[in-house]
Formats: sequence, structure tokens, C-alpha cells
Amino acid sequence: MSRLETDVPSLSATNTSAGQSPPLRLHDSWWALGVAALLASLTLASCLWVSTHLHPDPALHTVALFLHVASLVLGFGAVVVIDYYGLLWLTGRCSLSEALTTADRLHAPVWAGLAGLVGSGAMLHPDLGSPLTCTKLALVLILTLNGLQAKVLAHRLSQSAACTPSPRVLIWGAATAGVSQLCWWGAVTIGFLNSQH
Repeated sequence: MSRLETDVPSLSATNTSAGQSPPLRLHDSWWALGVAALLASLTLASCLWVSTHLHPDPALHTVALFLHVASLVLGFGAVVVIDYYGLLWLTGRCSLSEALTTADRLHAPVWAGLAGLVGSGAMLHPDLGSPLTCTKLALVLILTLNGLQAKVLAHRLSQSAACTPSPRVLIWGAATAGVSQLCWWGAVTIGFLNSQH
């Protein structure tokens, strides 16, 4: 068992005093995270399948395009705020607790934005034969999986909110933020380039 796995409490260790287990959360188990990742991957694959069989009329295409842009603003905007608070903490301008609270409050808009992007994107008839589009889809999948494991990271950081996190956790956090920004900006750039054709 890796050190990281020992840092995340197991379900059996989180039993309440009444002998009942609390609800399963993503940060409780790497198995739960794996199941969530599988379900997310299947959802993305389903949306791809729908996109190949759906032929929206111009009005529906326009609505989907508006929802796509609105979802981008919602999801990516929330990610930028989360990363901004991370930088504020790193520069000593806010506490780790404040940064984590902000991130926790913004997880819903991030996931809503990402879900909106995927759902509306299925109605925009993506060209699955294009290498750029395939790259964008890979970035969306990586972004989704990165967001799921970020829940484990947030739990690990919250455990060390009263002290300085270990260098390993700091590197993990920097890598998570870097992957997130790379995927978001990459997907936005490819979306812009595809819109020019």
C-alpha cells in the first residue's frame, strides 16, 4: 500500500460511534474514485455516441452553441478563481483554510460547467475524424479524471490545514492545478480553432 493510500482514510476507519458507516465520498477510498472515473468515462463515451447519431437543426445548434459558451464561462471561470486562491495562499495573502473553503464552494460550478460543455458539445456535431477534435476530447477526459482526484487532494490538504502541507502534497497540488489549466486552455484553443472552419 502506498503512502498516499495510507493518507486517505478507509471506509472502515470512518465508522461512526453508533456503528454505522457514513455515506461514501470520493476522498474516502481510491476504489470509490476508480468507480467514479469509470462512470465519468462511460458518460463521455455515451455523449460521443450521441453526437454521431444526433443531427440538430440550425435553431438547436444555435442554442447548443450558446450553452457551450455559457458552460465554458461557468466552469473555467470557477477554476480560475480556485487557482487564484491557491496562489493567494502560496504568497501568504490568505490562509489554507480560506483557499480550501473557496475551492469546496466552487466545485459545483466547475462540474456544472464541465457537464454543460460535454452535453452541449454533443449537439454541435464534432468532427471525430479531426486530430484536433480527438485531442480536445482527450483533454476533456484528462480534465475530468484530474478533477475527480482533486477531491482526494482537497481532503489531504484539509487534514493539514493547521500546519504546512508536506512537499509531496504541495507538488501534487501544483501538478493538479497545472494539468487543469493545460487541459482547459488546450480545449478552449482547439474549440476556437475548430470554430474557424
